[in-house]
Amino acid sequence: MASSNPASRGRVHVIGAGLAGLAAATRLARAGRQVTLHEAAQQAGGRCRSYDDAELGCRIDNGNHLIVSGNLAAMAYISEIGAAATFSTRDKAVFSFVDLTTNESWQVRPTEGLLPWWLLVPSRRAKGTSLLDYLDAERLARAGENAVVTDIVDRRKTAFRRLWAPLCVAALNTAPEEASARLLGRLFRDTFGRGGAALHPLMPHEGLSESLVDPALVQLRSKGVEIAFGHRLRALRFSNDAATHLDFGKSEVALGADDRVVLAVTAPVATDLLPDLTAPDAFRGIVNAHFKWTGQTPDQPFIGVIGGIAEWVFVKPGILSTTSSAAEAVIDLPGEELAQRLWSDVARACGLGNAPLPTWRVVKEKRATFAATPEQLRRRPGARTSWRNLVLAGDWTDTGWPSTIEGAIQSGFSAAAAIEA
Repeated sequence: MASSNPASRGRVHVIGAGLAGLAAATRLARAGRQVTLHEAAQQAGGRCRSYDDAELGCRIDNGNHLIVSGNLAAMAYISEIGAAATFSTRDKAVFSFVDLTTNESWQVRPTEGLLPWWLLVPSRRAKGTSLLDYLDAERLARAGENAVVTDIVDRRKTAFRRLWAPLCVAALNTAPEEASARLLGRLFRDTFGRGGAALHPLMPHEGLSESLVDPALVQLRSKGVEIAFGHRLRALRFSNDAATHLDFGKSEVALGADDRVVLAVTAPVATDLLPDLTAPDAFRGIVNAHFKWTGQTPDQPFIGVIGGIAEWVFVKPGILSTTSSAAEAVIDLPGEELAQRLWSDVARACGLGNAPLPTWRVVKEKRATFAATPEQLRRRPGARTSWRNLVLAGDWTDTGWPSTIEGAIQSGFSAAAAIEA
């Protein structure tokens, strides 16, 4: 008979200390499992971390990410690692936008409850949109498996330009002409469809590492979790229906009969380690830019930009940051040209007049997330594999969400549940 003591049920090796791996390790450690966390880099966090930038002379996030109060997995993770106090939360859901083509600005302000009466009030909707435009959300959610966003939403409508296209690009990192209609519809239903109470933004006081990574590492160490940085998994060896060895190049770990493995790496790394694995193999880029700015700024944490190459401007202490998703059209431009064009959008969106280009940093990620196309969604695997002691985690696995913080954490929790089961 198996022991009821979790610590006697073998060790769990979590490969990868991005948010998926951290979430899995946190859940498993809370359950009393013996855990070793292996990370190829010298720091945890993956695409969601902070670092000191010598050029800017300050600490910045390597990318801009948004968490809202309705991200249930993210909220649970933040609670479990004791990081709630590291965030400030807006008491209302307000999303500000500016259209650089027409110089119009507006705010999307969902009401708190589930009854979406805000859609009846023009001043609460995207400017120029009608109540009927929002009914497209249900049409998107019920779209066929192969439908893309532009199969459902008329691209000639104002609502396409000011609502569906910006949401699609920001959340799915994929252009609406090729992005899954069904995934966008489900995302809208699980966020805006749950009312403003689910859309209060959480903004880190300092940075992503200080809020989502460092507290997790502190808690893991307090529970006796072994953490090995600079520990890249080179190969997996198998026998019959189980993984038997973890090959780290200079060292090797033999897996006991009760040991388990959570492979929480990127899709390309996972397919290198598991050649028979079907996983997303097409990716889209993101450009983030950071501008040192100590002058006057808008009294809002972020602004959506329509008609520019900067799609979102994030207002942080001493820094104005931009994000441009599905950025294939601009990602190969020289950094200085990108910085000039992005700053022009920032200055207009934030009302900074002709402010000269400040000190800047442009960060390009050509393979930031998988392409959220119908074809690629079909390639997303579940947590379980054909190997009885190996499960998968990562925002590219089949979480039902796009490649986001929420999706990554969900995948880590699913992997931990599969191990415990």
